[in-house]
Amino acid sequence: MTKAVPVIGDAERRARLGWRQLLVPSVRAARVEDVADAVVGLHATDAATVYLSACARLAEPSVAEVDRALYEDVTLVKLLSMRRTIFAVTEGFAPYVSSGAARAIALKERSTLLKHLREHAEGWDEARLAATEREVLAALARRGEATTGELAEDVPQLRESMVMAAGKPYEARQSVGSRLLRLLASDGHVRRCRPRGSWLSSSYPWALVPQWPDVPVREAKAEVVRRWLAAYGPGTVEDVKWWTGWTLGDVRRALADVGALEVALADGSAGLVLPGDAGPVAAPEPWAALLPALDPAVMGWRGRDWYLRPGDVPALFDRAGNAGPTVWWCGEVVGGWAQRADGELVWRLFRDVGVEAERAVAVAAERLAAWLGPVRVTPRFRTPLERELVAGV
Repeated sequence: MTKAVPVIGDAERRARLGWRQLLVPSVRAARVEDVADAVVGLHATDAATVYLSACARLAEPSVAEVDRALYEDVTLVKLLSMRRTIFAVTEGFAPYVSSGAARAIALKERSTLLKHLREHAEGWDEARLAATEREVLAALARRGEATTGELAEDVPQLRESMVMAAGKPYEARQSVGSRLLRLLASDGHVRRCRPRGSWLSSSYPWALVPQWPDVPVREAKAEVVRRWLAAYGPGTVEDVKWWTGWTLGDVRRALADVGALEVALADGSAGLVLPGDAGPVAAPEPWAALLPALDPAVMGWRGRDWYLRPGDVPALFDRAGNAGPTVWWCGEVVGGWAQRADGELVWRLFRDVGVEAERAVAVAAERLAAWLGPVRVTPRFRTPLERELVAGV
């Protein structure tokens, strides 16, 4: 007799999202490391997202708490990893992310950089690139930390530049230094230090990173997928492939290594969970949240219909697929928000969600405004709705 496949409906998935993403107020965390592990990694392509995503999940929102982990205790590390996106992951998880995702990206980045150097700069080959990397690491060892510009004082070749797409409307000039430091970061040799300026600044110095334990690639990929299923499951094979950026073969192998179990989702597709995780979870208390652009909750799955209506996607995403600021109610995206130049937080709900939800959204906005204070946040990737709200349209 064939054993019935467990069914996990949309309401159950939304309950899991609230509990496991620490968005239900009663389970908010005390430390940012717990937040990062709960969502596997905090999106860090936009400097503001790390802080906004973390503080939405902290019992006591605090820029200082995020700074502590990133720049004082260095228990959060930023890595160019899954999907060639920068994630802030915990120190204990970093070796797995490095072996499972970042190193492969670094190999491609190095190959691409070398190709561009040969085509668009003079006198560069593999030997010169490797020698320059060694000089940069040696300079950082002497200085302790330094910006790319400061490193160029010791390693002048970092000032050289490449003209990309010459003669085309999108022609751009890139410095060797900016590309090379990014490469060294993705390879796990350097890290970003406290920015020069506010926590929103993208001007930051670099420092050396102690070398992490060497984790076999297959073991590392399995650990990444295990954590993803624990935080985001159930999800489909396509969700895992999209989130990791891996080949289908790598995804299927990692899922098999963790013993992923099949469940049925509401739309009839096959979902996957960790062993022992197919049972129901309790419904959380009602909750609302204002989450930032690129938040892990909105960017966690490729298939989003169970928490985001397809008709609302054009307003909330840019053309490259980057999510803007979102308003959530009980596990669903119900609108978007923005901050105007005078600091006012404004939002738009896409449908009637009821008086309780409207009040909860207003409370969430007050909470966000209180810890932001005089800070003004503009997403790096701006979306149609965010622009309209800022403009008062």
